[in-house]
Amino acid sequence: VAEYSRRINNYLGENQVGTQHIEDLHDLGYIPMVIKALPEGSSVPIRVPMFTMYNTLPEFFWLTNYFETLVSAVIWMPCTSATIAKQYRKILDKYAFESSSNLEFVDWQGHDFSMRGMAGIEAGLLSASGHLLCFSGTDTIPAISLLEKYYKADSDKELIGGSVSATEHSVMCMGTIEDEIGTFRRLICEVYPKGIVSIVSDTWDLWKVLTEYLPQLKADVITREGKVVIRPDSGNPVDIICGNPKSINENEKKGVIELLWETFGGTTNNKGFKELDPHIGAIYGDSITITRATEICEKLKEKGFASTNVVLGIGSYTYQYNTRDTFGFAMKATYGEVNGQGREIFKDPITDDGTKKSSKGLMKIEVNNGKYILIDQVNWDQEKHGELKEVFRDGELLIDQTLAEIRQRVKQQTV
Repeated sequence: VAEYSRRINNYLGENQVGTQHIEDLHDLGYIPMVIKALPEGSSVPIRVPMFTMYNTLPEFFWLTNYFETLVSAVIWMPCTSATIAKQYRKILDKYAFESSSNLEFVDWQGHDFSMRGMAGIEAGLLSASGHLLCFSGTDTIPAISLLEKYYKADSDKELIGGSVSATEHSVMCMGTIEDEIGTFRRLICEVYPKGIVSIVSDTWDLWKVLTEYLPQLKADVITREGKVVIRPDSGNPVDIICGNPKSINENEKKGVIELLWETFGGTTNNKGFKELDPHIGAIYGDSITITRATEICEKLKEKGFASTNVVLGIGSYTYQYNTRDTFGFAMKATYGEVNGQGREIFKDPITDDGTKKSSKGLMKIEVNNGKYILIDQVNWDQEKHGELKEVFRDGELLIDQTLAEIRQRVKQQTV
């Protein structure tokens, strides 16, 4: 209380409100609020609330507004990242279904590379947790701990998230430009003699790696128990992976996947598309977007290659280029009571184009044709029904969904 009083006095001047309300909450010993929500992992249309909250004791009316900023700041990013991850999943599933024999590989095809570009560790963890609803691949290791702590996940019993052994540019540089092929050989044969290893390959000359070094190392690669993954990391990802037909350089015209095919070959699946020998693969992790992911899959398909020949490292170029306005995430008060009389409240600025017009009164959510719809201006009896369920009341968590349940809901595409 002393800390609160000092902060407010120094911030606003003399505290006219006082501290009794904070003392009373401490004495009460729990948060007198109800939070109602739709099931986590649901797809919710914009302008349909995914949760509501209200106070249960009239003297603590102030709690809802005190919580508004705190809840908004924590919730918008994981919801936004989960929504974007789901769009990636839809794209990768579509092209895998059309061109690949290994649909399960899509679990790993979208890999979270974003942590080092996020606005702090907490932002990285929240975003990565959203990504993990649709994919298993992540380099944000602490997100696994977050999901174990808050979503009843257990990495001893289930796959929460995983990655592979991988190098970075500094490792390759330390091997020197004069002996880059020696670095490749040492990594493949000595440091990681089995399993999957991802080797960043554009430190100096990607095309030399693909057309000179790898042909010399072919026997080591195809007799190795595991998979060597080549990682280009610069340039236009669509052109690098799929080839640039406008280039005067023959290697650039072909692109990474075609050059790997020329050296290592592979099989043609029953859908008529080429799949690289399982000992070799590729990952691209720089500047990937939804649009570029779609273009990569489409161009590979046009060239006769399965989309699953490449993994996409989805980084901060996707997950940091967002705000709470990306999908219109906002929280607004819509109902209040004064002396026991309800008031439907809303905002509708005359200077706005209608975007900021808010819902009015008590709300319920129903399902219509497989989609959630909002019905506002209902009464308290109507508010008790519908799809919003109490998940928290007066200090007690009533519904505690697991990561496995949420992932299954996302996978089934159900409301």
